[in-house]
Amino acid sequence: MFAVINKIDDLMESALKPLVPVLLLVSRLWVAWVFFKSGQTKVASWDSTLFLFEYEYQVPFLPWEMAAYLGTAAELILPVFLALGLLTRPAAFALFAFNIVAVVSYPALWPKGFFDHQMWGVMLLVTMIWGPGMAAVDNWLKNRN
Repeated sequence: MFAVINKIDDLMESALKPLVPVLLLVSRLWVAWVFFKSGQTKVASWDSTLFLFEYEYQVPFLPWEMAAYLGTAAELILPVFLALGLLTRPAAFALFAFNIVAVVSYPALWPKGFFDHQMWGVMLLVTMIWGPGMAAVDNWLKNRN
């Protein structure tokens, strides 16, 4: 019985293994797109962004204006690194922490957007643990040495 289960698992692993780099690339690009798009929205309506950071968001440890600038910069810069696969693990870690701060800072988000933030968090964890995959500048730089 166990031999059959092991054989099926081995066959599935062999069949699915080539898809791992695709999964890692899609995860990186998906999360990068979501956060970059959010940063673009903040820049496009900067007055609204400042209003939200001053009156709605409850960012811990930072003055609201500094949080607005740093948060927007993070959403515009870190996704570029993530998408390129450059300094991928540090970028994923920074976005993971940013994602937690976003959830903590905006309790009104929980009923409608918490699942999305959980999904992005898992994708970022996968990137931190497994790395960027084959399609990444990090790998190109590593292979040059």
